[in-house]
Amino acid sequence: MTFTQPSAEAQLNKPELKEGSRGEEVKELQDLLQRYKLYTGAIDGIFGPATTKAVKAFQHRVFLKEDGIVGDKTWRALYKGAPVDMPVLKKGSKGDLVVTIQKILQTTKDYHGKVDGDFNSRTEDAVKAFQKRVGLTQDGIVGDRTWFELSKIDH
Repeated sequence: MTFTQPSAEAQLNKPELKEGSRGEEVKELQDLLQRYKLYTGAIDGIFGPATTKAVKAFQHRVFLKEDGIVGDKTWRALYKGAPVDMPVLKKGSKGDLVVTIQKILQTTKDYHGKVDGDFNSRTEDAVKAFQKRVGLTQDGIVGDRTWFELSKIDH
């Protein structure tokens, strides 16, 4: 099975899949999940509990709602192999995604501050340290490339 790489921003016009779905698109999904080493079952076109578990694991990895439903964003992330539609976060940003970044950067030993959802100087410094380690421009801003590198960290 060969896949063309559509633009991650373009809608793929793939059907929404969930547990109970069947068919060629489910086989395609299972193949993609297998590529990410999240699915080890048969490529049988039957969306069962093992496929649901793999979808949720992938959604977790790319910062999507872990609902086990493969909609447009999950399809695009599967094809891109990276998070899609993520906001740019920088000093002054606040919220749950900042909490997520702080927690990931704690696991990488780059962040030693309080996990509070406030993108302050300490968070910015941690992002720069992480960016340096993974070979990115050290701007302290969490954009597409940094989101992609963060998605590779077990979180």
